[in-house]
Amino acid sequence: MAEYPDHESWEQLEFIIERKDSEELTQFLDSLPPSEVARAMSRLDDDDQTSVLRMLAPEDAADLIEELPESQGADLLEDLSAHDAAKIVDEMDSDIRADVLSELDQHDAEAILQQMSPEEAEDARDLLRHAHNTAGGLMITEYLAYSEELRVQDVLADLRANAETYSDYAVQYVYVTASDEKLVGVIQLRDLVLSPGTTPLKTIAIPNPLSVPVEASLRELEEFFDRHAYFGVPVVDANGAMAGVVQRADVEEAQGEAAQRAFLRFSGIVGGEELRSMSLPSRAFRRLSFLTINIFLNVIAASVIVLFESTLAQVIALAAFLPIISDMSGCSGSQAIAVSIRELSLGLIKPRDFMRVCVQEILVGLPNGIVLGGVLGTMAYLWKGDPYLGLVVGTALAVNTVVGVTLGGAIPLVLNRLRMDPALAAAPILTTVTDMCGFFLSLSLAALALSFGKL
Repeated sequence: MAEYPDHESWEQLEFIIERKDSEELTQFLDSLPPSEVARAMSRLDDDDQTSVLRMLAPEDAADLIEELPESQGADLLEDLSAHDAAKIVDEMDSDIRADVLSELDQHDAEAILQQMSPEEAEDARDLLRHAHNTAGGLMITEYLAYSEELRVQDVLADLRANAETYSDYAVQYVYVTASDEKLVGVIQLRDLVLSPGTTPLKTIAIPNPLSVPVEASLRELEEFFDRHAYFGVPVVDANGAMAGVVQRADVEEAQGEAAQRAFLRFSGIVGGEELRSMSLPSRAFRRLSFLTINIFLNVIAASVIVLFESTLAQVIALAAFLPIISDMSGCSGSQAIAVSIRELSLGLIKPRDFMRVCVQEILVGLPNGIVLGGVLGTMAYLWKGDPYLGLVVGTALAVNTVVGVTLGGAIPLVLNRLRMDPALAAAPILTTVTDMCGFFLSLSLAALALSFGKL
């Protein structure tokens, strides 16, 4: 394989694509760590990305897409014909296959499913029926399950006969089922291999193994793996029949993705996962969906100033402190939001803990507000030499800090009760309210001071 030590990995990919050397392409991609594969592919233009998939064997193309973010992998498949895409999707692990197909337009996904092998297509459709972050959505269907009536020698013979197929399975256990497909036991591979060949499976199986229902949520799966040091857990349907296996690694990955989505929403990217390899209109829309709403929220906050135009005209220096008061209070509230969202996700608090959370935040906000207000008030006095200006801005910041942390702690609980995403809506609500309160407190206190002939 030719090497280009002075070139980036994506530039080397371009050289290989120009030569149309499929073998070299496969070797080069195998030599890269997964993160570098994703980075290199994202730097290629659409035509080169499509060329990479067409140069690779279907199983290698499937491995490549499995290394990429799901949205990026879906974008690559969209550029292929349904027939070519189906060959690749057929080779994917069942859980990743379902995730990538769910990222596609429904019409495109169905076109690919119709071109896939009937067995794989049916399996994919079954997984797509389940919500993404549930046991049914996270489970894999590549597992080993045998009837309890079989003997050890029957299972070992099957393992040898299908060694190439099973080599891709993440096998830790063999599951034992009854005649009606219900899960009745589990066998460790070590026990299976060391048992006499004539031994019936039901005599060496651990009976009544732990399992989770297909509708189990991500939080329930997290709690299960926190309690049990298992690599995976079988998933059963409403009748107790085995449907798949959820692996610990997949749950941990889903946890990370959920945290990332919450961060993106908190940052204002609410249209879903964004990558710079996406089209410019798509990226712009994802961001504008939040920013446009935020314009109107900020106009509402700014409207408070209109009520105190005459006051602001008499105390121009106060204008310099208005953004400081609103920003500092917003920052304090954001800290409280982060704590509440984290405790909600860990199950440490519930919406019914509303009053307790408010009291705890007030107890934190009071000393913090006094300190912050004292600092800002002192700075205002040193700048203008007017103790009343310092008293106005210091008091406004102190009170607004208490308001900010109380709202920051409480808003996620209210949104959770209303079945809304706290990470999506808490920040703009908090920002609007703290801005309004900050402006109102500062200007109303200034108006009061002016009425007594101060300032």
